[in-house]
Amino acid sequence: MRMTKTAMALMSVGTATLSDALGKSGAMDHGMRPMSANTRMAGEAFTVRIHTADILMVAKALSDCGKGQVLVIDGRGELNTALWGELTTLAALHKGLAGVVIDGAVRDSAAIRRSLLPVFARAVVPNAGGAEYLGELNVPVQCGGQVIHPGDWVIGDDDGVVVVPAEQASRAHERAKQIIEAEKVLEREIRKGADLGSLLRTQEVVDRKQSEVFLPQLRSVKPRQRS
Repeated sequence: MRMTKTAMALMSVGTATLSDALGKSGAMDHGMRPMSANTRMAGEAFTVRIHTADILMVAKALSDCGKGQVLVIDGRGELNTALWGELTTLAALHKGLAGVVIDGAVRDSAAIRRSLLPVFARAVVPNAGGAEYLGELNVPVQCGGQVIHPGDWVIGDDDGVVVVPAEQASRAHERAKQIIEAEKVLEREIRKGADLGSLLRTQEVVDRKQSEVFLPQLRSVKPRQRS
């Protein structure tokens, strides 16, 4: 699948650095685990919110989701009903989706593990859902503790999934590149034998923290003693 420049740029810096670039935010929670052989993905979100344990709108969303997009399924965190399986994985792969993120469970895990389609979900369970109730397509949804709007960037790798709001994509990428360059400097110094704590000026931070008075709802610096 051919990727856009933005998708390639965001995927190249990785989810951990993107989360740092977003101020240590944007990451879906630790329960969103990679299920397939390929964990690396980046694409704009196509969202669907379903009725609990019902797969009717999953099939509709798969039909409407465009090539290069990431299908984000708000399954309301239901872990005992699978919303995704072997056939949907095959269909999404052949359609050219960038990946699938499911706040819920999958089944046919052996087939998904062999697939090159990035699939992230919370659990594996044999039981399948029904197909009775309407949901909503291309609306803001919640997945993995993050709010995702249609068109937001969804990036995945071995560390998990990060959501970058559409309007912040360029800034987040530039900030991530700056972080990578700073980390390269630290890496070079560490390989030369430098102490990481000294490079990060850890003692200065510790000293400052020790001089502060902390209350649950108030942080202030202790007044200097007059001579």
